[in-house]
Amino acid sequence: MRRRFILGALGATLAGATPGISSAAGSIAPTGTIFADTSDRDYRILVGGLPGGRIDRWAHAISLGVQAILSPDALLRVQTAGGRDGVTGANRLQALVAADGHTGALLPGAAPIAYLTGDPRVHFRPGEWIPILAGINPGVIVVRGGLARLAQPSPLRLAAAAPESPDLAAILAFERLGVPISPIFGLRDISAVARAFRLGEADAVLLAGEDIPADMASLQAANGSAICTLGSSDQAGGTRREQRFPALPTVEELASSRRVATLPAPLERAYQAVVAASRLDFILILPRLTPAVSVALWRQAALGAIGQPALQSAAAASAIALTVDSAGLALAPITAPPDALLALRQFLFTRFGWRPN
Repeated sequence: MRRRFILGALGATLAGATPGISSAAGSIAPTGTIFADTSDRDYRILVGGLPGGRIDRWAHAISLGVQAILSPDALLRVQTAGGRDGVTGANRLQALVAADGHTGALLPGAAPIAYLTGDPRVHFRPGEWIPILAGINPGVIVVRGGLARLAQPSPLRLAAAAPESPDLAAILAFERLGVPISPIFGLRDISAVARAFRLGEADAVLLAGEDIPADMASLQAANGSAICTLGSSDQAGGTRREQRFPALPTVEELASSRRVATLPAPLERAYQAVVAASRLDFILILPRLTPAVSVALWRQAALGAIGQPALQSAAAASAIALTVDSAGLALAPITAPPDALLALRQFLFTRFGWRPN
């Protein structure tokens, strides 16, 4: 509810700051603007999510920020497509949208997770996406009893939504740490997880997205302690500490301190792909073959949008880092090679008897 309020207030703020927003009047373009679309064709953002849902609310907030810069003479429509995991929206962008620069898609990280796990509904390839803007969330792993619990032989009961959800990053993180787990699937929100912690039914969880400090506090009351983060990507393609939680080690650092052997190379690449997808709160993309001038225009508009204080405040309040320059860096690991995809799917089947259906 907190994020819903923040984004709703943001929409009002941006619309108020931009009189006649539908006609794109009154907005400020980024310094050094060199592109402008003077056509009167409408623009569109396809939303991979439910009407009024989290991704839809972000899409409306972003659309208010980019519209005036994107084109002074055209409307920017937001259109939802499919369920909350974004698969339908991604499929529609791949198959039905002309790459003319007038349609983008805003998708959650769950969409590339579905691709990585071999979901048969998937008819898109993230390697063909052109990234424009990414919303990156921190991933913090909380364990009942903290680091000392990792030394116990009994499996950790990991609270998770499903194998094909962003919680897959936590499943693989514990494999990377050499810690046995017994996932408890079906826990899809923090209230259910907190209840499971209080009742002693769950031992670990991956926290991501909005209001992590408050979520951590609720779990600390049940003896939960943050032990590490998924980290963030550096410019060399490696992993560094999460800037919002600099005191916490990354999974890789913690594994090294525990002297745990690295995963087999294909599964390690799969782990990095899953972590990259789990870090994505959302990503704004264009279809492949979009003209370069249109890509530049969208990126220019996105840079202008994330420079607006209202959008910055909403992102900070939701624990989201907005980036245009590093959107490609955030997406790159998701284009995992075939051996990594096979290793991931074999891992899920041999460990949990799970296969996509």
